[in-house]
Amino acid sequence: MTEEKKPLVGYVNKLETFGLVDGPGVRFIVFLQGCHMRCKYCHNPETWTKSGEVIQQFTPQQMIQRALRYKPYWRDNGGITVSGGEPLLQIDWLIAFFKEAKKRHVHTTLDTSGNPFTREEPFFGKFNELMKYTDLVMLDLKQMDPAQHRALTGQDNANILDMARYLSDTGKELWIRRVLVPGITDDEEELKGLKTFIDSLSTVSKVEILPYHTFGVAKWENLHLDYPLEGVPTPTRAQVERAEDILGIPHDTSKSDTTEDPEFEAKLQRILNANYDE
Repeated sequence: MTEEKKPLVGYVNKLETFGLVDGPGVRFIVFLQGCHMRCKYCHNPETWTKSGEVIQQFTPQQMIQRALRYKPYWRDNGGITVSGGEPLLQIDWLIAFFKEAKKRHVHTTLDTSGNPFTREEPFFGKFNELMKYTDLVMLDLKQMDPAQHRALTGQDNANILDMARYLSDTGKELWIRRVLVPGITDDEEELKGLKTFIDSLSTVSKVEILPYHTFGVAKWENLHLDYPLEGVPTPTRAQVERAEDILGIPHDTSKSDTTEDPEFEAKLQRILNANYDE
């Protein structure tokens, strides 16, 4: 008697049905559970463990049907983004899900820190299979210096930089992102090193500065974890523009200095919460 094959399921922390910042256009965003990094500024620490509080489990087919409810909002440039946690830790599910999306001509974006990447098998073969169904990779480069990267995340970054080079060499479109934390990830020389690295890549179509925020502090407290960046301020508009100048990013003049509006974070948090379909 053969053992019945279990269905492939993804462990999902939450869904966002009207995402506007994680890829082009309006996005349906899947936040998967599990991450090996322990970033000091992480705003989703509840996603770290795969066995943590998971809202739901989905097969790839169930998830694509859920996502397609919102297809009218995507128009010509929206689609699906899978984030986390670290989505590459559930690469088998991710491959199957993106296959379902591409069958329906849906734009797919992978939002990753790159931590699981290796050129060793079986991961490397699976990664190449995933890239067949991935239109865009958004890669978060947290620090260039290996020691500083380990201090910030608990993990090395050699394989992450190798992943960026590999994706560039194979023609995959990249967006590069950097979380800007005053006194930690805003060093001028380090940012110049990041600029040099980005310039060495041939497929980067966008570079973004993501200002550090404290929206996730309550989550650390709920998990009975000490927040390691207690007292670190959010960056001012001037600090963000300085980093953008170093990286060659045009300024967004529609944004104001958040320090001038004490209700800014509360307003933005309400907007973010309103988009979560939990």
